Amino acid sequence: MAHQFFFNPYILDNLVAPAQGFDVVQDLSEPRLRMYITSRGIKTFFVRKRIHGRDRRVIIGNYPDMDIEDARSAVNTVLEDASKKIQTKRKKITFHDFLQMYLKNRVHRSVGSYDKLVRSIDRHLVLLFDKNVSDVTTDDVRDTVNKIDGRAIAERMQELLQSIFRYAIDTGYIKNNPVVNLPKLEQNRRVRPINKYGLKRLVEYIKKYPDFVMRSAFLMLVYGFATKNQVFSMQWSDLDFNRDMWNENPLSDMAVVLLQDLPQDGYWVFPGRGHGHLTDPRLAWSRVVKDAGIPNLTMDDVYKFMMRHLVWAGDKEDLRANMNNLLEDLFLGE
Repeated sequence: MAHQFFFNPYILDNLVAPAQGFDVVQDLSEPRLRMYITSRGIKTFFVRKRIHGRDRRVIIGNYPDMDIEDARSAVNTVLEDASKKIQTKRKKITFHDFLQMYLKNRVHRSVGSYDKLVRSIDRHLVLLFDKNVSDVTTDDVRDTVNKIDGRAIAERMQELLQSIFRYAIDTGYIKNNPVVNLPKLEQNRRVRPINKYGLKRLVEYIKKYPDFVMRSAFLMLVYGFATKNQVFSMQWSDLDFNRDMWNENPLSDMAVVLLQDLPQDGYWVFPGRGHGHLTDPRLAWSRVVKDAGIPNLTMDDVYKFMMRHLVWAGDKEDLRANMNNLLEDLFLGE
């Protein structure tokens, strides 16, 4: 439930941004008026409305560009406009052109994640590019999805297509979603091929990898108790060796020793090619896990193994102690 109070400039100006994601607050004077506060401090007025059976959030404007009273006055108009039936456009548009519109208006991701999505689209959905959005049939979607290797990717592409065509309905280019009648793809649950002894063997082969940056980044996946995206995008400015902290997260002793041995002469802890950070070194990882005899192991498996065995604690010092105890048990114990 959103936190409720009377919106006024003093309170809104001093709202604290969340550490990540967003918070929602609600106006007591006009209960239909709400506000997003993102981790970047952006404040946005919006209303909720159930439209065509689905809950929607309709943006009114950003604060302080829009005054509070103007936002309250706009609620009725915005809700009325949102309830109007969308007229189907007669103008034709290809799936490829509509896709660019969808990516621009509906997809909000980091640069790396966005580029990865575009690569997947270009690889898997190319058969639909030249068709008009209004001409794409359920059979077209089924044929496209069935040609995708990998059930997990096929399922994600089917979900993406459903979202794209739902947006096409919202914008008036089609009347019916061709993905609705397709059965949802079922995935076989994957067994994660990792245990204590496999992890020890993995670390042994990581230490033999010739590239210093890659070797350090892979070890940080184990010592850092973080996802690969968090590890690879680490910045030196995020680290506080006086307190052994990484932003608001404690660092294990092994992570501190590893990081302090790295040259601190750039912006990124693990620089990649060009001016960016390391992104997704699949070939290097494949070589390491193959040598370790665990060819199906992913970087995500390592993170989940570590977090599954870590005893969580709310106090940062206790959590850090638990990290050290687990690493000692895994790599220093008998």
